[in-house]
Amino acid sequence: MRPLIRTACLRARVRAMATLPTVSAFSSTRAISPSSPPRARRLLLAASFLPSAPPPAGARALRTSAAAAAAPVEVGGVKIARDDVVKEDDPTNNVPDTIFSKIGLQLHRRDNHPLGILKNTIFDYFDKSFHGQFVKFDDLCPLVSTKQNFDDVLVPADHVSRSYNDTYYVDSQTVLRCHTSAHQAELLREGHTHFLVIGDVYRRDSIDSTHYPVFHQMEGFRVFSPEDWSGSGMDGTAYAATDLKKTLEGLATHLFDHVAWAFGLGLERLAMVLFDIPDIRLFWSNDQRFTSQFSKGKLGIKFKPFSKFPPCYKDVSFWINDAFTENNLCEVVRGIAGDLVEEVKLIDNFTNKKGMTSHCYRIAYRSMERSLTDEEINDMQWNVREAVKSKLEVELR
Repeated sequence: MRPLIRTACLRARVRAMATLPTVSAFSSTRAISPSSPPRARRLLLAASFLPSAPPPAGARALRTSAAAAAAPVEVGGVKIARDDVVKEDDPTNNVPDTIFSKIGLQLHRRDNHPLGILKNTIFDYFDKSFHGQFVKFDDLCPLVSTKQNFDDVLVPADHVSRSYNDTYYVDSQTVLRCHTSAHQAELLREGHTHFLVIGDVYRRDSIDSTHYPVFHQMEGFRVFSPEDWSGSGMDGTAYAATDLKKTLEGLATHLFDHVAWAFGLGLERLAMVLFDIPDIRLFWSNDQRFTSQFSKGKLGIKFKPFSKFPPCYKDVSFWINDAFTENNLCEVVRGIAGDLVEEVKLIDNFTNKKGMTSHCYRIAYRSMERSLTDEEINDMQWNVREAVKSKLEVELR
């Protein structure tokens, strides 16, 4: 019998359960004054990456029709429209169309995909080891409140992960979840004591072969009652560790008459090792030369590379300002080149006698499926330079 899967829908378009402490830094306009404090300028710049720029003329593979971009997606039986996620009139929104396009794809629910194969293998392990005690959730909506994403898992109010530089904000009180832990508190309140959660998570991140703004996590949670550990023996060689554990369990028992354990796994990193997949972008490929190599239930089949198209390197240099962050640069490049950008790497930096700092970044363009033309690469690089200049407000060199 197939493991029980709990399906949850978008609950009232994600209840506004908390307010982000840094929201007051925003105004009703995107205008950024040179006299603005550096932190406020960084937040405003991070929130300014909207899909308003036209696609580069040469990047034909990245063009998407307006109708397709606006088509709603379905998660857990609920349709989510583009306007629910990409809010161009909201100054606190920093979700581009490239990210919205990933919602609803749910690679972990495809039985013949490396992530789906890995998920089912882990589910089978828990079913056999714990005889169906764990309830599985693999269709929870990725839109969550800031309270669910941060406060409920005790993320400090001033933690860097709350910044618009690191997290995709739908509005000031709603985000695309950064981790599956965003569902822990709600599931516990619903009375679940043994559960597994898997889903797509979203983070503004650097660009290289092991980082991607959307990836997948699985985590487990189990709550113990006193009878679960009563009468257990103690290994003398591990006395110190056992004593520490016993002390913490005693505290949890005193406060809740329960103890708990939790774990989290990043599926892409595990799958890259198990299947010998060299580049994280391949998980999102629809090329049959990739997808046909994997079959349901067959864990550890070694990926056979089907292309060796060379990368093309282009450099961009500019004088940075106080608001500059590398994550914002990567968002600009990704917004232009999409999955055709393989890496963005700082290769040189210096500060002149006037105190101005210059950065030089090398951008590697490469398709995993075909050769890129000079026209495409030159168009993308030109658009990247223009976008870097306008969106990041830096001076090109």
